Amino acid sequence: MNADFTEEDLAFQDEARSFLDSEFPAEYRAKIDASKRLSKEEIVNWQKILYKKGWAAPSWPVEHGGTGWSQIQKHIFETEMGLIGAPEPVPFGMKMVAPIIMAYGSEEQKTRFLPDILESNVWWCQGYSEPNSGSDLASLKTAAVRDGDHFVVNGAKTWNTYGQYADWIFCLVRTDNTVKKQEGISFLLIDMKSPGITLKPIYLIDGQPEVNEVFFDDVRVPADNLIGEENKGWTYAKVLLTHERTNIAGVPRGKRRLRALKRIAGETDDGFGNSMMDNQGFRNKLASIEIELQALEYAELRTLASISTGKAPGPESSILKIVGTELAQRIDKTFVELAGYHCLPYVPEQFEDGFQGTPLGPGNSAAAALTYFNNRKASIYGGSNEIQRNIICKAVLGL
Repeated sequence: MNADFTEEDLAFQDEARSFLDSEFPAEYRAKIDASKRLSKEEIVNWQKILYKKGWAAPSWPVEHGGTGWSQIQKHIFETEMGLIGAPEPVPFGMKMVAPIIMAYGSEEQKTRFLPDILESNVWWCQGYSEPNSGSDLASLKTAAVRDGDHFVVNGAKTWNTYGQYADWIFCLVRTDNTVKKQEGISFLLIDMKSPGITLKPIYLIDGQPEVNEVFFDDVRVPADNLIGEENKGWTYAKVLLTHERTNIAGVPRGKRRLRALKRIAGETDDGFGNSMMDNQGFRNKLASIEIELQALEYAELRTLASISTGKAPGPESSILKIVGTELAQRIDKTFVELAGYHCLPYVPEQFEDGFQGTPLGPGNSAAAALTYFNNRKASIYGGSNEIQRNIICKAVLGL
């Protein structure tokens, strides 16, 4: 892919910036700048603004409501979104289950599910990991037994992100115990309002119940909700995971956070009357991050070039996942180092609506602790980085 923007690309960049400047609500931007979480209603409202513009699903085919943009245009838009702080659509529906429905679902399933995903009428979540099946996902035990025109599902899923908001969940379930473990898995779509489903929140070390355990007790799921063929779910799951790992790279968000680091460093006194940007060692640290971030961006562009030829992301998505998450954690650590002792008096209430106190320390330094704690999980979700290195050794290096 040629990384030089054409006049058409630059014109599109101007259009995207103008749209985001005028349409991304100022109150949302203020919350994000203050490291506060947007509510479900605010996220959905923003997604509906994108839908009204016709920009909700850049990666979708035009026939299903996609934009028809080139890979460069998609990259430009995602970058501009990241730089302004606008959240991308929740990925579980738009970027994860929707491509699987398009590729392997029936025409009835496409007609039933895709329009509501596109318009953000339905919130999806993922049911993959289990209490004893994380990195070795193929060992999952949640069972789906055929009973006439239904499957009866029993088992548990864990690390389920935002399941408390979800209307539907896409699940990997065990439908055959007599074959190799990868060959006995199916891909089911399950209504979260179904009798027999319960959620138990899991509080992370940042104090937020971002993830859940989901329990299935004799949950009856119509057989029409099976995607593709029975016992072929592992094939579909691998395709979905490559899309997820590619999206985890997070280059636009990294650029925005690096820009914030530079700004805060210029405002921070090192104790001797100088800013941290006057410190050569700290500048070297920022330069190293910026170089790696740029290298990651070019690696992502190469992956997008491959996708533009009609290929699904391959093992290179594992490289993007490793480098992207570890670089994000380096940025987290640098924020903490910059904040120094201001990180210590962490007050969770300051991230809640209605809190009247003022941020602690320069640049809302207490937020650095929140983000640092939260992003410890980044090198685990989407397949742990240790497992990704094994994938690279086998699929790329041939070891």
